[in-house]
Amino acid sequence: MKRFENSIVLITGAGSGIGEATAKRVAQEGADVILVGRTLSKLERVAEEIEKNTNQKAYPFTCDVTKEDDVLKLQDYVKNNFPNLTVLINNAGATKYSSLLEMPYEQWQSVITLNLNGVLLVSKAIGNIMVEAAKNESEKKQDRAIVNVSSLSAHKPGVLFPHYSAAKAAVNNLTKSFAFELAKYNIRVNSVSPGFVETPFTEQGLKNESFLKSIERHTALKRVAEPGEIASVIAFVASKDASYMTGSDVLVDGGWLIR
Repeated sequence: MKRFENSIVLITGAGSGIGEATAKRVAQEGADVILVGRTLSKLERVAEEIEKNTNQKAYPFTCDVTKEDDVLKLQDYVKNNFPNLTVLINNAGATKYSSLLEMPYEQWQSVITLNLNGVLLVSKAIGNIMVEAAKNESEKKQDRAIVNVSSLSAHKPGVLFPHYSAAKAAVNNLTKSFAFELAKYNIRVNSVSPGFVETPFTEQGLKNESFLKSIERHTALKRVAEPGEIASVIAFVASKDASYMTGSDVLVDGGWLIR
């Protein structure tokens, strides 16, 4: 399939895990990709692999999505080089473990800032570029999409990461707000909520046998997901195959919530 032929896709948190898998998936389907993250070496590795294994271009761009100045530089870069960008995937995110009663306020702030404020800043910056492009189209507006990577934790709060759960629940509602506001420009906005996925983010926890067995016990499919399994859903939601979907959240949890 070449669902993203002649498309430009920007992905945050593209240096590993779900972001890396998604970048490779959309490139395989014809997209050139802008790889955004904080560590250039990781982005360059992913870019090299994409260009080696596909006929597509990959552009690494270092940016901390929690810093407005960084995001404005990203906005300028995209506006000057890729004004017809068609897809934004907000994937950057992480958490730390703490109970509410023991959590330092600084930790609460940092987790909320990354997982929620980062989505807002990048969506505003890139969304304005998409709106400007749509306004300049005289005929039927091109299909454009924003996909926010949320979490199962938005639906079932985690005991040891309540700040992450709160942020992701807010992301799901922010998604709906953006979807309503941007619909008139034919910009679709949806979220995808993965369950437990084998990534560098979860690697340490999954080495704990009791933790892994707990996940398997609570998941109907009895396993964690691989990043590519989430990337395939993100690619669908971002593609024209989902052209009548906006303001939705797609849960990809292996059957956790049906238990």
